[in-house]
Amino acid sequence: MELRIFIEPQQGADYDTQLRVARAAEDLGFAAFFRSDHYLRMGGADGLPGPTDSWITLAGLARETSRIRLGTLVTAATFRLPGPLAIQVAQVDQMSGGRVEFGLGTGWYAEEHAAYGIPFPEQKFAPFEEQLAIVTGLWETELGDTFSFDGAHYQIVDSPALPKPVQRPIPVIIGGGGARRTPRLAARYASEFNMPFASIDDSSAQFQRVRAAAEEHGRAAGDLVYSNALVACVGSSDAEVARRAAAIGREVDELRSNGLAGSPAEVVDKIGRYREIGAQRIYLQILDLSDLDHLELIANQVGGQL
Repeated sequence: MELRIFIEPQQGADYDTQLRVARAAEDLGFAAFFRSDHYLRMGGADGLPGPTDSWITLAGLARETSRIRLGTLVTAATFRLPGPLAIQVAQVDQMSGGRVEFGLGTGWYAEEHAAYGIPFPEQKFAPFEEQLAIVTGLWETELGDTFSFDGAHYQIVDSPALPKPVQRPIPVIIGGGGARRTPRLAARYASEFNMPFASIDDSSAQFQRVRAAAEEHGRAAGDLVYSNALVACVGSSDAEVARRAAAIGREVDELRSNGLAGSPAEVVDKIGRYREIGAQRIYLQILDLSDLDHLELIANQVGGQL
């Protein structure tokens, strides 16, 4: 089981804060540092000092880390055009020496689109599917060849399909709970399927759908990595768990039900139950970015037992 760190900087985290967390995650042996892709806070946070762009941030982190893998969970397709997005991600992959992983989703948060003048289409899934085809198609086009695409939402004409990423291919992550279209797209494009903030039973059912879709598409179900994203709130005592839950505005009992909360032993046991249904990676959603001792505890007393 691989543990990755996943943060939500729209809640209030400048670049330097994210860099501290990424470097701590790297030093402590976590496999990857991922961030969300949002421009507006959610819930009660004030969001100060304001949002950071995911790919600008990851470009900086690519030059200031050396081992840890970097990515988004997930980039919003509504935020970007597919051609420039392919260039951005390929460039960050070059800047990192081939450590980027690319999560892409439809985009869903209408308020942040309104807040920053981003069109919010009524139909999101079809443009998202075309973006997947274009971005991966541009990366896969051989040097010297060109790439064209004639879709209902995007058209590409004789693109030189440059620059090329270091990784061929860059790992693509698709996730979500949709019962039909999401498994089909994961089977076609993804190297990893992620189930965010879901129970063991719901995750198991969706993993089975993705496995079936992969086999229908002519892939072995085991070609994909299966992962979960879950909020983490771990403490060496009940008081420490309660303190960390309060710091992120959550209740301990709710976190125990819906996330990974409690003592290291409790969290290891619950991760083991996700592993039994086929999860191979856990993205630990860390919401208090000032508490680096939390990362150290998880690395030493949870990661050390897996």
